[in-house]
Amino acid sequence: MTDVHKRYGDTRAVDGVSLTVRRGEFLGLLGPNGAGKTTLVEIMEGLRQADAGTVGVLGTSPWPRNLALLPRIGLQTQASAFFVRLTAREHLRTVAALYGAARDAAERTLAMVGLTEQGDTQVEGLSGGQRQRLAIASALVHGPELIFLDEPTAALDPQARRDLWQVLRDLKGEGRTIVYTTHHLDEAETLCDRVAIIVNGRITALDTPARLVAAGSGNTRLLVPADRLTEARARELPGVLDVQVDGDVVVLETTEAGPLLSAVEAVAGLQGVRTRTASLEDVYLQLTATGDR
Repeated sequence: MTDVHKRYGDTRAVDGVSLTVRRGEFLGLLGPNGAGKTTLVEIMEGLRQADAGTVGVLGTSPWPRNLALLPRIGLQTQASAFFVRLTAREHLRTVAALYGAARDAAERTLAMVGLTEQGDTQVEGLSGGQRQRLAIASALVHGPELIFLDEPTAALDPQARRDLWQVLRDLKGEGRTIVYTTHHLDEAETLCDRVAIIVNGRITALDTPARLVAAGSGNTRLLVPADRLTEARARELPGVLDVQVDGDVVVLETTEAGPLLSAVEAVAGLQGVRTRTASLEDVYLQLTATGDR
């Protein structure tokens, strides 16, 4: 897509976005609520028309609604629709049949997302997390080349979330292209080839997670139990840039962790002291707080 715009009244939901997603790439779209992520994805999917700019998906335009694209893409949206009176297995078989997928596709996809045991449960009887997994299965059942996932792990428990990570890794290993939005920064840092951080309808950063972290703050944080080091004493230690009290720990920020660790050891010991280096979350918070490119 090139120079894409979408406005709702006075709000610029997408404000001049240019983006290329490579075949076989796992691209994460990150940003605060209202940043324009969902609108941007819906334009890619052909669910919404851009006001200006050009959009191409798998070599063709997704708008007006391009029926030839539908078998080649998989969609999981924030508000998924289900045949609620059917069982999970019947629902997935129906979706598979609509796409002309193989008869065993529904069973394989149920197993892929961990819903085999719930296959005979009516959709309306599934839990929120189970419905989320069924929505993901519905996006995958026909074996699409390009997969759009909008906050796919939002309602999943930690184990189900990790299980889905492996599903996504396997899909990428098969050469599928994945575009997804998430608020889980650890997830994006682990899974994505590249991430685009969107603020106020614009891409403010686009690169691999490692490069974004390297280009951000190189500071290290030391977390010291608050019962062993006061905030006032922490500020007196050499090399300390900032000190904050966060619950039961005192957080010391520095560019030189070695000398500061030695100083902390001398006054408080190192038992229970933890270090935390920069992460994608730090870069994200910096960019979304300031809006800087």
